[in-house]
Amino acid sequence: MDAVDLIRTKRDGGRLSDEQIRWLMQGYVKGEIPDEQVSALLMAIVWRGMAPDELATWTAEIIASGERLDLSEVGRPTVDKHSTGGVGDKVSLVLTPLVAACGVAMPQLSGRGLGHTGGTLDKMESIPGWRALLSPEEFMRALREVGGVICAAGPGLAPADRKLYALRDVTGTVESIPLIAGSIMSKKIAEGTESLVLDVKVGSGAFMKNLDDARRLAETMVGLGNAHGVRTAALLTDMDTPLGRSAGNAVEVAEALEVLGGGGPADLVEITLALAREMLALAGIDADPAALLADGTALAKWRDVVKAQGGDAGAALPVAAERVVVPAPRSGFLTRLDAYQVGVAAWRLGAGRARKEDAVSLTAGVVWHARPGDEVAEGQPLLELHVDDPSRVPRAQEALVGAYDIGPEPPQPRPLVIERIA
Repeated sequence: MDAVDLIRTKRDGGRLSDEQIRWLMQGYVKGEIPDEQVSALLMAIVWRGMAPDELATWTAEIIASGERLDLSEVGRPTVDKHSTGGVGDKVSLVLTPLVAACGVAMPQLSGRGLGHTGGTLDKMESIPGWRALLSPEEFMRALREVGGVICAAGPGLAPADRKLYALRDVTGTVESIPLIAGSIMSKKIAEGTESLVLDVKVGSGAFMKNLDDARRLAETMVGLGNAHGVRTAALLTDMDTPLGRSAGNAVEVAEALEVLGGGGPADLVEITLALAREMLALAGIDADPAALLADGTALAKWRDVVKAQGGDAGAALPVAAERVVVPAPRSGFLTRLDAYQVGVAAWRLGAGRARKEDAVSLTAGVVWHARPGDEVAEGQPLLELHVDDPSRVPRAQEALVGAYDIGPEPPQPRPLVIERIA
């Protein structure tokens, strides 16, 4: 076969055959097909898209490039959750111990933050001693004995996607629903879970800015999961407003602990319970996750999850050296708080990274003292910037210009869970 033929076929709107896709994936992983030719093919896919059966083969071949974990020995139903990314999204930190406490095993293979969106592994690393990298034996033991794992994916899972993702990142070919869906689902299917719930964010702080695109992505991923034998459902959830009360690393862990202790922000609790109920339904488990948050069971399970990965759940979380308050400029009701701009501010304070190899600050972040609908008084703290390096503050403040509105009347309430797709 010839890579140029594949590029021409897709450029002209044709469908790649199963044999062509298989040849491409195998050759690219082996280094036999150069980046420039795969880049051209990816751009053709961005413009021309992929048919459902074509994407199913594409995803299957990404999975086949590495190992597919066998979780059958865990001894309990396995179910996972994937979020497409947002601002203040610390849901995985609560969900993992919560659903584990309900009797399922959750293999939460997570990633790191990039740009304005946070990463679960960065947040967890603010816990002293906690390790993101586990051996296969440690991973399986934690799933069997504790029921929940939050860790980095091993190098053996979907290596073709790792190469493709890095290439898409530098060639302007990230924004493609088939490529996004194939990337996400190949890793989730390869991890071996029986069921999967997708949290597809939509709004200013999400990758998908409008509802139609978010719905198409969710439908595509649900179709891929079910086609590969993984029971899959999706919730479309709002990300115009950041989730909870904080965006950062240690500040989000502290907030997750509030929820595990039976408190925490109402929006974070609502999203967490909605996802937990979906996960338990797919796994066939009859349990009340709200009761386990209220009675301390989920918090006790959190300590087990952290301990299994070397962390000290009782240790104090790190705090920033300085806090800079942004006061409310006038009295009234907060009518808007833009998730994207808050995320950029947290990133500029040091909580995020511009490149995958950048270091992040565990203590940097943004805390907000009001959400849309809350009444505020002129001069009261509206936002709080947590930072170790004060030189970062001016650019973070620039990111927040126009990030919020205050009006005489509260806004109409917006649904957090917009739609369910299965």
